[in-house]
Amino acid sequence: MPQSSRKTWLWLLLAAAFLIPLLRPVVPDLVSDYRLFLVSTMMIAAIAVLGLNLLTGFNGQISLGHGAFYAVGAYVAAILMDQLNWPYWLTLPAAAIICFIVGYLFGLPALKLEGHYLALATFALALAVPQILKYKWLEGLTGGVQGIVLSKPEAPFGLPLSEDQWLYYYILIVMVLLYWAAANILNSRSGRAMMAIRDQYMAADTMGIDTSLYKTVTFGISAAYTGIAGALSASAIAFVAPDSFNFFLSIKFLIGLVVGGIGSLTGSVVGGIFYVLVDNSAQALSTFIKNDVGLQFDLSAYTVFGILLIALMYLMPMGIVGGVAYLVHNMRASMRGAPAKDQQAAAKQRA
Repeated sequence: MPQSSRKTWLWLLLAAAFLIPLLRPVVPDLVSDYRLFLVSTMMIAAIAVLGLNLLTGFNGQISLGHGAFYAVGAYVAAILMDQLNWPYWLTLPAAAIICFIVGYLFGLPALKLEGHYLALATFALALAVPQILKYKWLEGLTGGVQGIVLSKPEAPFGLPLSEDQWLYYYILIVMVLLYWAAANILNSRSGRAMMAIRDQYMAADTMGIDTSLYKTVTFGISAAYTGIAGALSASAIAFVAPDSFNFFLSIKFLIGLVVGGIGSLTGSVVGGIFYVLVDNSAQALSTFIKNDVGLQFDLSAYTVFGILLIALMYLMPMGIVGGVAYLVHNMRASMRGAPAKDQQAAAKQRA
């Protein structure tokens, strides 16, 4: 697709996204607060998957612990709002800075680890953080097992918007800015260096790229993106608790990345939508199978994730975005090839 066409479609999608909440007076059942909240959680998940994509898809470092950075961002925002009465919008840069520092410091020892060894180290991080949040010496800050209850932010400047409508716009603006920043990073010299390390580590090192610096900084940026997603979730859900950030959250981010498309910004959006849809529809699917199909067993979200992941790996090994792009490319190639074949056939008949 030409660059101008892509920009046109992008602007049309953004315009549609901004207009959707305004249709609530016209179709209140279709554009309800619950559906806006669901879309908001999809956008938050897309930001978290984007953070993982920057590390794994574009830099080649495998992580099974991004749920830990998500938890750190959520708790930084919750503690600042609950204990220090910070405005919700000011918690985003705070969560980004702290998560960047945590990610950078974790990336330093991770320089000595590659492949599944790095995955195991991040796996340990994902297991440790929820337990640390429950630690009795931190209960004054984290609320322990009970967590922290917050209030949803209201629309500023007297705007006639409900809490969920305002959160939708707030999260949408943050997501667009973060994707724009990620696209600019990847199109810069630093982005090309990140991808060079992913594709040919030894060649990149030989060409003078400071691989250690780029890997640790990428780890920090990735953690910052995921931490911002966690801070947004604290405002949107208005509650944080350690059990909300278990190891399976990291697995869901990874599944969303693989399903959407590794190394694709658009794939991060698709992966976030997929993760939230499956997570929220698994119970309804289980009820349908038991009551309508007659099979007496429960389907957990993880079962649905596994089945869909296996099916997509066979049908679209490059992810949904890669599979769709492949199909569109083949259709265009066949459409361009058809007139040429007709001309060749007519020439043979004339001969």
